[in-house]
Amino acid sequence: MTLSRLIGGFVLTHWRAYASAAAMLSGVALLGVWLPRQIGQMVDALVARRLTGAALWHEIGLLLAAGALIYGLRVAWRLQLFATAYRLGRDLRVQLYGRLLQQGPRFFQTQRTGDLMALATNDVDAVEMAAGEAMLAGFDGTMTLLLVVATMTLGVDWRLAGVVLLPFPLMALAFWWISRHLHLASRQALDAFGALNDQVQESLTGVRTLRALGLAGYSSAQFGALASAAADAGGRAQRWEAAYEPAVGLTLSAAMALSLGFGGWLVWRNEMSLGQLTSFGLYLSQLIWPMFAAGWVLALIERGRAAWARLAPVLETPLTVDDHGTQASLAPGLLQATHLHFAYPGQQRPALAGLSFELPAGQTLGLVGPTGAGKSSLLKLLQRQWPADQGQIRWSGVALPDYRLSALRAAISWVPQEPFLFSASVAENIALARPGASRAQIMAAAKAAAVHEDICRLPQGYDTPVGERGITLSGGQRQRLAIARALLVDAPLLLLDDALSAVDTGTAARILANLQQHRQGRSVIIVSHRLATVRDADQILVLRHGRVAEQGRHTDLIDRVQADGHAGWYATQWRVQQLEASLADTDANTDANADADTDDEASNPSGGSSPLGSEALHPGRHP
Repeated sequence: MTLSRLIGGFVLTHWRAYASAAAMLSGVALLGVWLPRQIGQMVDALVARRLTGAALWHEIGLLLAAGALIYGLRVAWRLQLFATAYRLGRDLRVQLYGRLLQQGPRFFQTQRTGDLMALATNDVDAVEMAAGEAMLAGFDGTMTLLLVVATMTLGVDWRLAGVVLLPFPLMALAFWWISRHLHLASRQALDAFGALNDQVQESLTGVRTLRALGLAGYSSAQFGALASAAADAGGRAQRWEAAYEPAVGLTLSAAMALSLGFGGWLVWRNEMSLGQLTSFGLYLSQLIWPMFAAGWVLALIERGRAAWARLAPVLETPLTVDDHGTQASLAPGLLQATHLHFAYPGQQRPALAGLSFELPAGQTLGLVGPTGAGKSSLLKLLQRQWPADQGQIRWSGVALPDYRLSALRAAISWVPQEPFLFSASVAENIALARPGASRAQIMAAAKAAAVHEDICRLPQGYDTPVGERGITLSGGQRQRLAIARALLVDAPLLLLDDALSAVDTGTAARILANLQQHRQGRSVIIVSHRLATVRDADQILVLRHGRVAEQGRHTDLIDRVQADGHAGWYATQWRVQQLEASLADTDANTDANADADTDDEASNPSGGSSPLGSEALHPGRHP
């Protein structure tokens, strides 16, 4: 869709508002044409001494009334037209936001966040101005131009009008040349602003990393370079836009010179009256606005075209995951995956290769395996963030694509390893997907996620703002808040994607125990590198290279021996992790004993030679 079709469709939809604004603009144009003619007639009447006394004041009163009416009509059509044009900006932003929410990860891998934010601000503003200010100035300028030229030609003198209009084709040629360069400069300016916006967004998001690595100076220099590039690009666009004014000025200066020269000659030959020449001069001065309006309209349209050229591809990009399902509700049931094959775009090695499993309703499935085995990829397919290349996933006997995306994702609670918290209070973050939850329900979810005590120690408890992305909380606290958020929703399927990685083993055990107690028939899939987390799962899948290498319960897997006589991956990792936990406990006990010895030495600085001796420590041993 082109910009003209977009604006044309919008005008047709809101034709009443545009029609009323056009009617008011027509009234302004007609009054503007009437005023010079009336002033010319007054000049001739004054020269002939026919206009004196009360009649003169009457004519002056008419001029003042016409001026006041023009002012009122101009205010009214601006309010009408701009209020309508702002709707286009609102509609475009809503459409863009809704489209971005529907897109999957594949789309965002090719887009920059800062540039998308620039589309929703600067680019939409440019299109909005093309639909509002450009339409307004274009109609007003065209109406004024036609009426003024017609009055100059038919109402004053056609010969003088023909001579005066000779420079205007040259101005049209200059406008065409300037517009071509302005379109390119406007596109470059918008691109530069998008790059600058992206740099700001990335720098603010990773500001702690930049400081930790000592890259603050480098980031500042990079920002300075992008800011200079954006300023230069904006300056070039403004210079081309400003080039319209000299073209208009030169054209009108030439027209005024022709008007005075040829018009004076006609007056000298008594072929035109002084009042007519005065009226013609006033009409010529009224052409200043249509000419400037033409330049302004062309600048706005070129800026809008450049913005729409950036916006349209994003709005028209097909969804990376189709949403053509018809099932609007999803009941808990058997979850089946059959021969799943999936590879990320541009990757030769598949993330999943022939993976199959079944998870009955209300049971827990553990997913373990080395890094890159396909565990998180499977969760993404379950949420339909990516479509499977081959194979099928069915829930309650229905293929996932047959469910509406909104219904499917409403039935899934997902806790990623790096949870996202919003700049809101703790309670609002927990109740994100269930805004109507009571404080008691929020607290119950927090207790189940073993984060209630941490929240109570915060300055304002559950009303404490967590800062952008939860910056005021530790990693473990953020993970537990995200778990509480997922538990509060009470969805049929809970996905924990290594969501306990930042939590100590004791707290993790409490959370899992609470989950077993309160899950109330919901199915759970737990991805974890810590095998103790999935020890009590009803079924455990060991993934390697996207395939199921081992499968069974914990007790089966730790006793499994491979064909070559060696222990399986799960059994080996279990022993390694148990040994690491044992060594950690030993180190902790050693540190505790050392602290105790330090305390004893502090209470008895002289050690065994204390004058009080052992009797002071054991008074019951006195003879």
